[in-house]
Amino acid sequence: MECRKFEITLISANDLENVRRLFKMKVYARVSITGDRETEKRTPADKHGETDPAWNYTMRYTVGESALQHHGVRVVIKLYCKRKLGDRYIGEVHTSMKELFDQAYPYGGSLMATYPVQKGSVNSRGVLKFSYRFGESVSIEKLLLAESIAVWCKSVD
Repeated sequence: MECRKFEITLISANDLENVRRLFKMKVYARVSITGDRETEKRTPADKHGETDPAWNYTMRYTVGESALQHHGVRVVIKLYCKRKLGDRYIGEVHTSMKELFDQAYPYGGSLMATYPVQKGSVNSRGVLKFSYRFGESVSIEKLLLAESIAVWCKSVD
């Protein structure tokens, strides 16, 4: 099976809706592939930016080559405000993995993107800025071999 490494770096968001009235907003993001909880990864909460958080946080995935051929496989980025009595939803960004790949391929597989944050079916306030990179296509057998060698080398050190 052919696959690629996919790295996404959440850089920042700007002009988000203020969902806290009394205290500072501490915004974090959850990233998943097609909304699958198994693939979900999370940034640390930005404690200073409030409606303009900055993370510069990188997440890594391995995606099958077939995911880059169909619009059904999506990257889902949900933004939340951290609170003691339950986190508050701010909005989200959805984009097709194929769309990201098609846009980045002419530029060597990496690109910077800005998307509007949505809440429900309408645009919410704010934009999300991220960069992403696709690695070379590799066979899963080669990938497993490389990872087992890397693990072996770490255990030998």
